[in-house]
Amino acid sequence: MSWRMAVLHTTRYRYDRPVSASYNEARLTPLSTEHQTTIDSGLHVDPTTRVTRYWDYWGTLVHAFDTHVPHDELVVTATSVVDTADEMSTDGLVMSWDGLGDDAIKDRFYEYLAWTDSTRPDKALADAAAELAASAPDPVAALSGVTDLIRAHLAYERGATSVSTSAAEAFQHRRGVCQDFVHVALTLLRAMGIPARYVSGYLHPNPEAAVGEPVVGESHAWVEAWVGDWVAFDPTNTTPVGPRHVLVARGRDYRDVTPLKGVYSGAPMSVPTVAVELTRLG
Repeated sequence: MSWRMAVLHTTRYRYDRPVSASYNEARLTPLSTEHQTTIDSGLHVDPTTRVTRYWDYWGTLVHAFDTHVPHDELVVTATSVVDTADEMSTDGLVMSWDGLGDDAIKDRFYEYLAWTDSTRPDKALADAAAELAASAPDPVAALSGVTDLIRAHLAYERGATSVSTSAAEAFQHRRGVCQDFVHVALTLLRAMGIPARYVSGYLHPNPEAAVGEPVVGESHAWVEAWVGDWVAFDPTNTTPVGPRHVLVARGRDYRDVTPLKGVYSGAPMSVPTVAVELTRLG
């Protein structure tokens, strides 16, 4: 099954008074992968400025731009059209715990096994990972165990956490949003020795979406784990990653995939407003 989807993502920053300059990076362009093809994409910045592009270390397309004219508002609009399809299934994957512990595997995926500030486990998470590994016959089976544990332990609640909340904090307070669900999953997986990476993008909310009907969407996050090959799963919705998911960026945690970040010189900034519109085209 496949979809064609249009994405419109608008971020608006307002300042109390004009600022003199800002320096920014945007990770807003969907990737072309084995399971997804970006047909068209664009990035518009107001005030108008020169935009350069580069691929970051994790394979994400980054747009960088500086604004050096006084402005009291900065608007960044990203558009794209993407063909999506079902992600890889775990059917046929054979990977043992001993195989995953091979030195060559650990060296190859070292960066997706290492702790970050967001994914460092406390005792509760380390104990939970040990129990999952002990009960799972192989790493592929452990993926379902991670999803089941998160579904039982965490409640989805907006405003309960922030972008700086760690996996240990979210696990302790038993609530969070997709970013927290993913950070907890990454911590559990890496504690078991399973390489895992953070994926950011979008999720169309309606599996029965009408063609041509725009809907309100939002940024989303899920996980890719390496168990003989990269396998994607969505711990927040406990649904397969498939045609409704649009992949934008990958990294070790949220800090590597932040959609828009930068620094500026001038007045205090109000909370930015973000609007995402998703339209199934076919």
